[in-house]
Amino acid sequence: MILSAWRIVRQEHLATAFSGEGSSLYPGRWNKAGVPIVYASGSIALAMLEILVRVQGVDRLPVYYVAELRFDETLVEQCDFGQLPIDWNSDPPPPACAQIGDEWAKGVRSAVLCVPSAITGESNYLLNPAHPRFAEVEIGPPQKIAIDPRLLPEPPLKRKRRRKK
Repeated sequence: MILSAWRIVRQEHLATAFSGEGSSLYPGRWNKAGVPIVYASGSIALAMLEILVRVQGVDRLPVYYVAELRFDETLVEQCDFGQLPIDWNSDPPPPACAQIGDEWAKGVRSAVLCVPSAITGESNYLLNPAHPRFAEVEIGPPQKIAIDPRLLPEPPLKRKRRRKK
């Protein structure tokens, strides 16, 4: 069966969006610095939530692009939920989560690892650009995606005061 995942990236990161460079420099829940992993989500909506959870009041939103990834389920390893620490979805995440991702990536066990989203519990996908079968992941053309400003917190300086009557 063919699975789809979605990755949303800033315009200025399109050239390296599937290299793992970003997560290697700025680690996430499932990796430490120096370990290249590509993060993707099981739906556009979840990918959007993963972006929005990091956005704080902004005056001008960056330009984002979304790309669909398609891959055969035989490329996917499922995360063993029994090995997750009890606080796996806390913020900040426990180091054990990064250890799981690092061991998977460094062990080159599969091209894709399915992990739960800390936001919803739905499927997120980690892709290992160092895996020999990573080339089998089809990456669709990036398309510009708009983030509805109603989903964003108001910038602190832009809040309007109500006049007293």
